[in-house]
Amino acid sequence: MGSSAEAVRTAYIAHQGPEAWAESRRAIAAFWAGLEEAVRALDLDFGRVRLYQDGLPVCGHELEIVRDLAETGGPNYRILLDLMARGAALEGTEDPDLLIREYALLKAVPSDPAAGADGQRPDAAGSGTGSLLEDRDRFIARRIDASLRPGETGILFLGALHDVISRLPPTIAVRTLDQVLTESGSGR
Repeated sequence: MGSSAEAVRTAYIAHQGPEAWAESRRAIAAFWAGLEEAVRALDLDFGRVRLYQDGLPVCGHELEIVRDLAETGGPNYRILLDLMARGAALEGTEDPDLLIREYALLKAVPSDPAAGADGQRPDAAGSGTGSLLEDRDRFIARRIDASLRPGETGILFLGALHDVISRLPPTIAVRTLDQVLTESGSGR
């Protein structure tokens, strides 16, 4: 949540109460602990793994960003560091310009009187080719297609609202973590 974390916490508590906030934190911590355990259990040659992270710009400073965010407590970034220590390669994943546009829109929505009941500004749809999120998803899919080599495995950490999978070319076989866990008999 970055710099919006306190505003999100305050709004959540105002609407749901402090116990609901505490429960949501416990559920999120359990999710990340389970995900970390599942990723560590993957039987992969990590020297042939590429890592992709939602929100990580293609910028030449990807490792520094991941280290900084891991230090501030980002569990997905700690997992990335662990996988890199095992030999996986980190890839910048997103178009920095699209991330900057999204950040500007997110900052404007809460205080923007032009925002509608759904919190969306009239210009939040993006570039005219679809929503900003769709533009980001297309970029991520192109980035994976361009950087993932034959015989390599990509691991993509992605927020629930994204739809990158449908935008990947058919030459990239996709398995979700749920599928991998089911196949290995650990299904959760």
